[in-house]
Amino acid sequence: MELLNKKVLVVGSGKSGIGAAGLLGAIGARPVIFDSNEKIKIDEIQQKAGNIPGLTIYIGSVPETVKKEIVLVVISPGVPIDAPFLTKYRELDIPIWGEIELAWAFSKGRVVAITGTNGKTTTTTLVGDILKAHFSSVFVVGNIGNPYTQAALETREDSVVAAEISSFQLETIHTFRPTVSAVLNITPDHLNRHHTMECYVSVKESITRNQTGEETCILNYEDPYTRDFAGRCPARVVFFSSKRELEEGIWLKGEEIYLSGPGSGGKREGLRESLRLMNIHDMNLVGMCNVENVMAAIGICHAMKVPMETILKVIKDFKAVPHRIEFVATKNGVDFYNDSKGTNPDAAIQGIRAMTKPTVLIGGGYDKESEYDEWIEAFDGKVKAFVLIGQTREKIAACARAHGIKNIILADTFEEAFAICVEQAQSGDAVLLSPACASWGMFPNYEARGDLFKELVEKIGV
Repeated sequence: MELLNKKVLVVGSGKSGIGAAGLLGAIGARPVIFDSNEKIKIDEIQQKAGNIPGLTIYIGSVPETVKKEIVLVVISPGVPIDAPFLTKYRELDIPIWGEIELAWAFSKGRVVAITGTNGKTTTTTLVGDILKAHFSSVFVVGNIGNPYTQAALETREDSVVAAEISSFQLETIHTFRPTVSAVLNITPDHLNRHHTMECYVSVKESITRNQTGEETCILNYEDPYTRDFAGRCPARVVFFSSKRELEEGIWLKGEEIYLSGPGSGGKREGLRESLRLMNIHDMNLVGMCNVENVMAAIGICHAMKVPMETILKVIKDFKAVPHRIEFVATKNGVDFYNDSKGTNPDAAIQGIRAMTKPTVLIGGGYDKESEYDEWIEAFDGKVKAFVLIGQTREKIAACARAHGIKNIILADTFEEAFAICVEQAQSGDAVLLSPACASWGMFPNYEARGDLFKELVEKIGV
């Protein structure tokens, strides 16, 4: 699309919006940032944006004269695609893109794209580290917190981009075509946005929309949605499995990870070639969820022709990403874990499963219309006290009582919840922040929630 001197509406003034406007200004377009939140000041946006050429900013509404000049709309991930104000642009056949599509249109090189309900950030970070150990030009972008648009114009023909892609970002792709894609898992999440599970699943699958048999898609064999999708996936499918041996793919047997199939370089077992890769205790990550993340990363990087020696070395040195079953400290004999990124029940299930000690658990937050039965069933007698906060605390408490959980304590603030945990925990216990809910309403994001938890841990005994 020719955008030189053309006005492009950028909806949203957060990181994605600023990144999109910056790219547009750099290529000679005339970006127009619009934010419907009338509490935001134009000066604040201007300060974040810096000196973007040709930029104009509107709060609350866009003048009709400006609307008539718009040739493209770029929406931030937080903007629903069914937002009423987008209707007029659709009626005028004006394209509506997201940040990922915009960045793709102006970037070079190859892209590895990773989605899934849980594990995206850990897997993308690990993949990025592996790729950096082999390729000279690597960018780690997307939902991980680094807008793709800020890196797009820096990419070269030999660049590799590792992108974490959320379902919100997948709603607005059109031509985006990764060399390797991955769908780690699909469990109910964001149904307040996607409305139905069928719609959510379809959006996740769309990461492969423009791939062909020349490209690769890494899928979780143990997830019923991704296993079923394999038959419809347009790309070459490589599975990983934590529960069974695979004729071709990456799989776990006991505590050992194996690679099977043509080109694995392993010994022949019947018609299969199998290569033992590593023991799961050779890595610093904990929990079966992270074993699956590692297997996915192996599949992705093997498909990108990274030497296995390099892949395994980086994995063994890799530390957990912040806020995902992150060990914080031991205070007075109590281990504290920050799993603030456990923003839905399935992610929180992985958090509690990783605990090996009696656990005092902080849960609750913003209501995404999730159900909590499976999460609470996964407690498996480990949770000695359940401290609940936020909008969902009564809903979760009722569910917990129905499952026989006795020691349930409601707190009004995060600080109060933390103090209760310290009081409830004894030497030899663990305290786990794994809320199963988004942070909105109490915090701007899960990072702020996790950072406060870590600050409070560090203050114990001071």
